[in-house]
Amino acid sequence: MAYANTPILTGAHPKPTGATTAGRLYRDYNSYLRETFGCRVQKISLDAGLGCPNRDGTVGRGGCIYCNEKGSGTGAARFAGISEQIRAGKARLAAKYKAKKFIAYFQSFSNTYAPLPKLAALYGEALTDPDVVGLSIGTRPDCVTDQTLDYLAVLGHDNLIWLEYGLQSAKDETLERIRRGHSVADFIDAVKRTRARKIPVCAHVILGLPAENTEDMLYTARFLALQDVQAVKIHLLYVIKGTTLNELYSSGAYSSLSREGYAAAVGEFLALLPPHVIIQRLTGDPHPEELVSPAWALDKQRNLQAVRAYMEKNGLYQGKNYG
Repeated sequence: MAYANTPILTGAHPKPTGATTAGRLYRDYNSYLRETFGCRVQKISLDAGLGCPNRDGTVGRGGCIYCNEKGSGTGAARFAGISEQIRAGKARLAAKYKAKKFIAYFQSFSNTYAPLPKLAALYGEALTDPDVVGLSIGTRPDCVTDQTLDYLAVLGHDNLIWLEYGLQSAKDETLERIRRGHSVADFIDAVKRTRARKIPVCAHVILGLPAENTEDMLYTARFLALQDVQAVKIHLLYVIKGTTLNELYSSGAYSSLSREGYAAAVGEFLALLPPHVIIQRLTGDPHPEELVSPAWALDKQRNLQAVRAYMEKNGLYQGKNYG
């Protein structure tokens, strides 16, 4: 099956070939990067030491219920410079995956949440490494300015630039429940402004959020199928220590999904997405020392196998139920 509508890369970098991915159940991220650059490319997760408007009181929510003081990253590199983190990441990933090129992934907290001069210095430092071919910037849809987007559009002339927006759910009542501090409308607005500058967008979603059933999760899939997003990351909601979600779990007010329930939700979710959308992730990577529930979240390969088994058993593939 050939995939069309691959994200446009401006400037010096080659366009992906749109090569066939026959036999695959979904369009995976590693294949997209290999199509684009002709070699193995890995993301290096970075901690830029930035904050979050949902944690510092700017939006008055006190942080998402599932997030601890380390944000979405490990926090392990918080006191190391960007160049130092990249050097360490390159050595580790080259040895493990034989990667030759790298994407600098600004992961922890909200990585557009700073004045543009500071952001430009951080992004520029990452791009000075000759093996770094682009940036992937994780942030919230309510804290990216037009000035920052204009700057990133310029960087995109010679580099691969992605913006990753945390949507989590397409239901405003769920966003209120998990204290996200932004609305679905904020996400729609951020995507429109980003795509007006031809910057590719990856949307993050979480399955298993409190009070959401399978139909709620698939509502988010149908919503994303109508948006101008080029990639999706699917995360499992897992409980980690030191969070409001941990308190809810301990009190019995929240229960984690089973592996079987998660695999089914992911399979049905993928079937509703357009076939050209790149799937950057199908589950998360909780830290063993922080994880409270579910314990099965630590076995990534078995979890991916469960998704594949569900899709094969039910004749599903990405895009089967799209449109």
